[in-house]
Amino acid sequence: MQKNEKQISIVIVSSKIDYLEDCLKTTYTALKGIANEIIIIDNASPNKIGDKIKQMFPEVIIIRREVNGGFGENNNMGMKIAKGKYILLLNDDTKILDKDIFKEMITWMDIHPKVGLSSCALVNPDGKTYQGSGGYFPTLPRVIAWMTFIDDIPGLDNLIKPYHPMHGWSPIHTNENYYKKIHKQDWVTGAFFLMRKEAMDKAGIFDEDFFLYVEEVELAYRFVKSGWEVWYLPMWKTLHFGMTTTGSEKAMVMEMRNLKLFYSKHMSKWQIPILTLTLKFGALLRLVIYAILGRFNTAKIYAKAFTSI
Repeated sequence: MQKNEKQISIVIVSSKIDYLEDCLKTTYTALKGIANEIIIIDNASPNKIGDKIKQMFPEVIIIRREVNGGFGENNNMGMKIAKGKYILLLNDDTKILDKDIFKEMITWMDIHPKVGLSSCALVNPDGKTYQGSGGYFPTLPRVIAWMTFIDDIPGLDNLIKPYHPMHGWSPIHTNENYYKKIHKQDWVTGAFFLMRKEAMDKAGIFDEDFFLYVEEVELAYRFVKSGWEVWYLPMWKTLHFGMTTTGSEKAMVMEMRNLKLFYSKHMSKWQIPILTLTLKFGALLRLVIYAILGRFNTAKIYAKAFTSI
């Protein structure tokens, strides 16, 4: 490694300081002994949190945005200037639990040169239960299985290799065990998105047509098409405060819409009408289920999704 080269660059997008301070404290603790840089994208925060963070952590690089940008667009600004051999996209509502996570994950990636993208386990605020983090590419059979809850049937999930191996909202089951084991998969969640810079340079950065959701699926798709592997590594854990029930339900609606965009870019045109019909059926099915359960606000979300897909 050359004198000024960084082992890792960490890009964090934030618009409020609520979790960011703790995120940075735990991140810097885990970065001891590692040549690093942290790039904060101040996403049009009304109180200019970048200035406050710079006072607390003078070494951070601040990029101030006056317009609220999308996930991919914001992270691209940091990715374009990152100097690290590895680049980590980290959510601001995370807390690093393992003090040697960066040193050990970098070492693991160095030992496995075919891996272009990886992620650790994301756990809930209790520090014990797991969140779903990525899965397999959304082929038509997998989307059909997802929308009809078939991929939630124990036993079939391992056979199908689901787009989302764990659904916290599923009426059938939650497959937490999947995320307790190390394995190769197709994509990982953007909350902890560790890229080899060499791989990113070949695959490209985020497609900014995706404002929010599915952008990490699309970028991972280009990583794999470029010949790189994607791995999920639960030997290391990061606490993630996100993924509330309401947020995940609304996120699913946005995800449905962006899947059509993903198909328009990477799949054959004949598949798009089938995808649209499948997503509409899935939205209608959820509308009915939540209405029966008396969760009418959620049912309204899927009614809106049905008309907008």
